[in-house]
Amino acid sequence: MPETITGKTAKFAPLQRRLERLSLKTRLFVSASVLMLLLLPALGLALYQAFEREVLASSRDEMSALVYSVLAQADVIEGELEMPAMLPDPLFNVDSSGLYAIVTLPDHDVVWRSGSLIARDPLPDLTPPPAGLDARSFGDTSLTGEPLFVMSYTALYESDGRDVPVTVHILKSQLRFHEALDSFKGRLWRYLLATMILLALVLGLWLRWTIKPISRFETELKAVELGEKERIDSDYPKELGPLVHQLNSLLTTEQNQRKRYRNALSDLAHSLKTPLAVLQSHPGLDDAVMEQVDSISHSISHQLKRAQSAGAASWHQGVEILPQAERLSRSLGKIHRDKAIDIELALTPELVFKGDKGDLTELLGNLLDNACKAASKRVRLSASKLDGSLRLCVEDDGPGVDESMREKIFERGMRADTYDKGHGIGLAIVRDLTDAYQGRLRVERSELLGGAKFEVSFHQ
Repeated sequence: MPETITGKTAKFAPLQRRLERLSLKTRLFVSASVLMLLLLPALGLALYQAFEREVLASSRDEMSALVYSVLAQADVIEGELEMPAMLPDPLFNVDSSGLYAIVTLPDHDVVWRSGSLIARDPLPDLTPPPAGLDARSFGDTSLTGEPLFVMSYTALYESDGRDVPVTVHILKSQLRFHEALDSFKGRLWRYLLATMILLALVLGLWLRWTIKPISRFETELKAVELGEKERIDSDYPKELGPLVHQLNSLLTTEQNQRKRYRNALSDLAHSLKTPLAVLQSHPGLDDAVMEQVDSISHSISHQLKRAQSAGAASWHQGVEILPQAERLSRSLGKIHRDKAIDIELALTPELVFKGDKGDLTELLGNLLDNACKAASKRVRLSASKLDGSLRLCVEDDGPGVDESMREKIFERGMRADTYDKGHGIGLAIVRDLTDAYQGRLRVERSELLGGAKFEVSFHQ
């Protein structure tokens, strides 16, 4: 049994996960719609049943009154029933009118029938109720295929000093009864359908009004991500107030902390710059010592750039990629003027990098500079966004990167421009920036240009 339950749970797990990913607006609309679809038909059914009971009770009361009107016309003389030729209600006197009367005596079959039954044979079998306080019965019967209500009542008449039970049976066609029910049902479901449509419209407006603060919160949060705002407004319902307050506190703390870090790192850079410059200018140092001093200088630069990286802490900022790429393209074109590199930008204006502007410049600058050094004539930068992931791709028409070097070139001491040992830190910075933003960095061979292809992807 536990295994069976577990199997069923696993079977519906994907559906459950999809339902959990539904938006609040969808959840509210679906739940309200389901509630409406359940309540309105139930209400319609209850109203229909109430109307049916009311119409049936009305028919029963009407037939009771007709019983008394027929009994008022009847008399028993010397054990024989006497009835007038015509009854006051004209429907009793019209053949097949839908309203019929039959009178029976004990030990007799039908002793009298109304004029409306002259041509209606055979008559239905009718059971007279016993005389007494509860001498009435109500039910259904049929006459030559026509469904009828039947009301029977037994009354005692005195004749020759003895009581003679006389039973009056009133039969009424159910045609009018069913017509009334059908007419009411048609009107009822039309009204319910109109009510459902009206409620759906009201529900849509109500949901829009209810979800409006959340939609506004989402819009403001998007503006903060794009760097258009630094804080979220505080005029929200009390349920969202604590969340807005905590988020604004987090934003303020993060901004102040980043400012302190950058100031501290700037001071550190200035404090290290002078001693290193003195060491590098000392004439008495041999080549081995100078190599170590240069290594320290490059390492300090690398660590400072890595520490200054905003990384995932800058999730609330957004930078347009195209303007930064165009600026870098112009600068690199001048730097590598002797090679006449053609830098192609396959970018669209709406693409945004959710991070620090300096980090994006550092990332693209190192990748493009590395590609320009390795390329023969062409470098291509492309970007795309699919399923919430931003993909940046830099390709060149150079010799490419050997598979054995595709991991080593990101290590310190490897030069990306020659793919040989040295003190290059450009690709190491690219790797660290990618890791800081929890991205993914891959090196492949470019199918388009034939050289190296560096692809960086971020989930944003």
